[in-house]
Amino acid sequence: MGRLDGKVAVITGATSGIGWRTAEVFVAEGARIVVAGRRMAEGEALAAQLGSSCVFKQTDVTDEAQVKALIDTALDTFGRLDCLFNNAGGPAQTGGIEGLEVDRFDAAMATLVRSVMLGMKHAAPAMKKQGAGSIINNGSIAGRLAGFSSSLVYGAAKAAVNHLTKCVAMELGESGIRVNSISPGAIATGIFGKALGLTTDAAEKTAATMREIYKTAQPIPRAGIPDDIAQAAVFLASDESTFINGHDLVVDGGITGGRNWTAQQQGYVALRKAFDHGEG
Repeated sequence: MGRLDGKVAVITGATSGIGWRTAEVFVAEGARIVVAGRRMAEGEALAAQLGSSCVFKQTDVTDEAQVKALIDTALDTFGRLDCLFNNAGGPAQTGGIEGLEVDRFDAAMATLVRSVMLGMKHAAPAMKKQGAGSIINNGSIAGRLAGFSSSLVYGAAKAAVNHLTKCVAMELGESGIRVNSISPGAIATGIFGKALGLTTDAAEKTAATMREIYKTAQPIPRAGIPDDIAQAAVFLASDESTFINGHDLVVDGGITGGRNWTAQQQGYVALRKAFDHGEG
């Protein structure tokens, strides 16, 4: 414990899933935090749970004035800003290219990409004054490889986040500010249920189901959980990573590494049987 002692962080999308768990871990590691989300009741409950080290600011991260107010809350309350975790996100329209609706496309890009840009834009001045800071953007393996999301819009948006991270890292690195991204794999949260049209409350109850579904999707024999991403964020927020900049940290249990060993070997067995049958 104590890896974030003395640091102040802003965490968006903190009213559920990865953001909620990251808030808990950051405080346990000594940080003081401002958490953001659109749901007032959940945000206030998180702040009450974490005590004086946590302040909740209701925020729509697609709105520039609200994002600026969020950053200002951290500065006014705690006097500095050492880390911004741009974690807020949500599902995007599923289906093929011919069925995409422009309004839904634009809304997804605002939630997934514009919010990241706005967070970095308004965190940068404070971090420049300090001469240091860590910005962490939540990407996705769907932004690295096609076919890892039910939504091609989501994949495209996360690809934009991953590359925007690198572009801004080249600029802000000269001011001592590190900008990195985390690309989660199959993390059991409510986002899958939301993508399939479930209500927010119903979607948040699907995590256990997702853990079962994804336990064999990658070489590590379990689904990812929010704590996996929270621990990666602690590392990037801490002084343990002060020479890491412009990097996309993939946390996916190896799912993007290639074909699972067992599936590959089973394929060879089936192929040999096909050859034997053909020879007969």
